[in-house]
Amino acid sequence: MKAIIVDDERLARQELKNMLAEHKDIEVIAECANANEAKEKINQLKPDVVFLDIQMPGKNGLELAQELHPLPELIFITAHDEYALRAFEVNALDYLLKPVQPQRLAETLKKLYLKEEEAPQDFRTTLTDEDQVFLKDGERCWFVKLSNVRLFESEGNYVRVIFENNRPLILRSLNNLEQRLSPASFFRASRKHIINLKWVENIEPWFNGGLMVKLRGGEQIEISRRQSVKLKDMMSL
Repeated sequence: MKAIIVDDERLARQELKNMLAEHKDIEVIAECANANEAKEKINQLKPDVVFLDIQMPGKNGLELAQELHPLPELIFITAHDEYALRAFEVNALDYLLKPVQPQRLAETLKKLYLKEEEAPQDFRTTLTDEDQVFLKDGERCWFVKLSNVRLFESEGNYVRVIFENNRPLILRSLNNLEQRLSPASFFRASRKHIINLKWVENIEPWFNGGLMVKLRGGEQIEISRRQSVKLKDMMSL
């Protein structure tokens, strides 16, 4: 899950980042020192969760939360507990007091994972061709437009994102990605593949009523008879 940390204290941001590094499902994609910077980064990168300090110079975290649309999951972190009620009034997932304790953070993240798993598709932001996504594999990072991604390929608990000559591996399930991607552009070709329909170069009949799809990048993806029926319905006049 993509996360952004917002806190005007650099040491506080670093301490939280170090704690989150122990949780492999959380990926910190940006750090911000004030509300204006945070608003820009949140709108640009579309994180799943924001760890947000309340008391900051200028606009505070609560004021920032009221300006965010759509609203990511918010976890407020502050040294003062008098803001707790107001934090939950803006639909915060949780409220942590500084100094954050590892066990308390783990409990909050467990709540975050559970909510993500149970969230119906309608309440998740659908990503279109025009959206850009942040990808990180080891030390390498990309900020790629989804229209350039021709194929998602499942590898165990990971998904390989294939675009241009790059094939980064991300910790995400194919089912989760399918729920986030626009069905107008992306099609679940098989248990292991989601293809970008705009990259389809050729379609041929295949065994047992299935289809073989060739993408402009050279990949060939076999589609089962059941999924072939769906694809034909989608692409027919």
